[in-house]
Amino acid sequence: MIELLVVITIIGILSSMVLVSLGGARSKARDARRESDLRQIVLAMELAYSDDEYYPTASECPDIIQSSKRVYLDPVPKDPKGFKFTWRNNTLGAATNCDSQSYCLYAELEENGFFAGSPKGTRKLDSEPPTEVGRCCW
Repeated sequence: MIELLVVITIIGILSSMVLVSLGGARSKARDARRESDLRQIVLAMELAYSDDEYYPTASECPDIIQSSKRVYLDPVPKDPKGFKFTWRNNTLGAATNCDSQSYCLYAELEENGFFAGSPKGTRKLDSEPPTEVGRCCW
């Protein structure tokens, strides 16, 4: 009987160690998905730009990315935790240094830092994208 209790205790300890180590793997997997989704959105934005010669404008992450000719991404992926990605306002006249010729889309990573997409491509950043004069994203 004592041997059985010892075995059950050892199995319990081992299983709790495995569950703790899986938490880190899950957050890394969510970060990888965020990066992949942002790359897809950037690609869709570039395809829409090639049709219309301006980026679709929005004050928040749109639900659909389309040009005047076709739909490129419907629906726009959401963060793995269910929220929309952060979209820097690129409507004309906004005070964010973005306009219809640029955009900035980013997400905070669980494993430190941010991942951002813009007309320059995608990039991992140490901090939230700046809003300096003349810079929309980085």
